[in-house]
Amino acid sequence: MLIQLTVVPLGGDIHLSDEIAEVLKIVDDSGLPYQLTPSGTCIEGEWKEVMDLVRLCHERVRRNSQHVITTIRIEDDQGATDKLRRNIKSVEEKAGRKLGRAERRAPA
Repeated sequence: MLIQLTVVPLGGDIHLSDEIAEVLKIVDDSGLPYQLTPSGTCIEGEWKEVMDLVRLCHERVRRNSQHVITTIRIEDDQGATDKLRRNIKSVEEKAGRKLGRAERRAPA
């Protein structure tokens, strides 16, 4: 199973990097494969271990905020593994090149 997790504390500082770093320590310590993105974190694992991790992350942010929004998007592809890499690799193969750019460039 592959999930995308976003945990947002409301009512505090508009910069969330401290809270995100704390959540990512929990994710990293879990041992599950994950990928940080600019708008969330993709995590791969079995249902129970992923849901337990979501709960831990939510509870961690909840300690410092009275109002937390946790969003998860689930891709449940029975028997599939290594979705973090395979999903991206499949699209890149079809595009015929590596995709992703962090810097702006002039249009083609």
